[in-house]
Amino acid sequence: VQLVESGGGLVQPGDSLRLSCAASGFTLGYYTINWFRQAPGKQRELVARSSISVSTFYTDSVRGRFTCSRDNAKNTMYLQMNSLKPEDTAVYYCNAKLGIRDYWGQGIQVTVSS
Repeated sequence: VQLVESGGGLVQPGDSLRLSCAASGFTLGYYTINWFRQAPGKQRELVARSSISVSTFYTDSVRGRFTCSRDNAKNTMYLQMNSLKPEDTAVYYCNAKLGIRDYWGQGIQVTVSS
């Protein structure tokens, strides 16, 4: 069972990135999926949450710029990040949760800098 993240990197303000998180060993479609981030010296924060039966949640600072989605056929979740800002710089983590099952990606660096 694992989640493997990809797609991070160094971009300029205003650019876009798409993070991917591929699941193996379980069926992602049954799980609540979350994206967290942790900036240097700060606590890990929830960026987006997508559950099967409720509207997707976005933290205020990313609403309208980030989109959380999943492709059940590929067993993969995504975080599309547009209009990136320097304050979006952080390590991003994907998470899938169902009851006591709680799986995390390895974390991937996103740096927004001119």
